[in-house]
Amino acid sequence: MPLTRQDLLSAFGLALPVPPLTSHAGATVVDTPNCRAEELAVSLGETRFRGFWCRPVGQQRPTPAVLIIHAHGNRYDIGAAEMIHGRPALFAATGPALAARGIASLCLDMPCFGSRADVSESAATKALLWEGRSLAGQMLAENLAAVDWLSRHPDVQPDRLGVFGLSMGATLAYWLGAIEPRLRAVAHECCFADYRHLIAMGQHDLHGIYLTVPGLLARASNGEIAGLIAPRAQFIGLGDLDPLTPPKAADPALEQVQGAYAAKGGRLMLHREPTSGHVETQAMHHAMLDFMAQALA
Repeated sequence: MPLTRQDLLSAFGLALPVPPLTSHAGATVVDTPNCRAEELAVSLGETRFRGFWCRPVGQQRPTPAVLIIHAHGNRYDIGAAEMIHGRPALFAATGPALAARGIASLCLDMPCFGSRADVSESAATKALLWEGRSLAGQMLAENLAAVDWLSRHPDVQPDRLGVFGLSMGATLAYWLGAIEPRLRAVAHECCFADYRHLIAMGQHDLHGIYLTVPGLLARASNGEIAGLIAPRAQFIGLGDLDPLTPPKAADPALEQVQGAYAAKGGRLMLHREPTSGHVETQAMHHAMLDFMAQALA
């Protein structure tokens, strides 16, 4: 049977609708001719944490918006701040770069990162697995709530929403794109590969334990999941020297997603660099921005 959105919601342990996310604006952290960004105090149920909201300056509102899902990189201190200040694996901070294209953006601290780094990834994952849930599933639920927040924001065009992520954020971005039809454009970099091939190569343990979703491979491969995004626009950025996306594991996933777009239509953009690794290069950064601006135009 073909993979469905409901199959994935079940696999990730997600029930809709997700609890609402609310926020209060705090300090202004960026104020330039092109961009204004604020730190947010975010509430989701009884959980309180940090987010960042970045808007273009001088643009007619409402504007398109992109949900940025931050990376891992064993830098639990960075979290959502990567959107404003960048990180070593990013060519440049994504929030201001999108604002320069007339696109707003939102990024939340995921569990165990930034303002939530008081709980370790290992402890959080184990507690959820014992309950039959996963940390990746919790992260997806929170990002679904973030899409809800964007869709009702008065400064945002709800029919022009996208998602972007690098590394951990990349996997969560295309998983989210497969289960959230309101996302018009999905862009992910440096984390697209078939897990069965990674396991056979012995390279799956390079991923964090947060990514462990019990039974997922019995339901779907990453290529099939990303294929559910079609015919909506999708950007895939890869470096062939990236140990998380070696060609032997990336190629089978790419073949599946390319097959989905061949069958359903839509725009699939692959930016692949044979001599780069687990990093957003300058060329990849600008290709992603061009893609997002065109897809949300």
